[in-house]
Amino acid sequence: MLIGVLSKRTGCDIETIRYYERIGVMPKPPRTEGGHRVFSEDHLKRLTFIRRSRELGFTLVQVRDLLGLVDGNDYTCDEVKAITVEHADAVRQKIADLRKLKRVLDDMVSQCDRGDIPDCPVIEALFEERS
Repeated sequence: MLIGVLSKRTGCDIETIRYYERIGVMPKPPRTEGGHRVFSEDHLKRLTFIRRSRELGFTLVQVRDLLGLVDGNDYTCDEVKAITVEHADAVRQKIADLRKLKRVLDDMVSQCDRGDIPDCPVIEALFEERS
């Protein structure tokens, strides 16, 4: 299949597919005499894996690590679990940070009395320097 078909089947942008090739998480496909990339079902499967991993928030380093385990055909569930636990811990921290951010934003909004812009507490809070 050509890159446009691969893009449509996976929902992955063509430039992103090319980027994944450049950084080595997608193997370079063979090319036709005209220079067009020809992707296989294996490429489709791998790109689906990459895209799904990214949707779940795995970093490209983590995706590369997971694919490295798969490519070596010598991985254990413990190795996959370790990467996943590391990611879950990062997600937990992001959730905590987002909750803090929400509290700060809610506090800023609660101070707003819908007056004139020059006296807007939200604007003033955004101008405040933090140490």
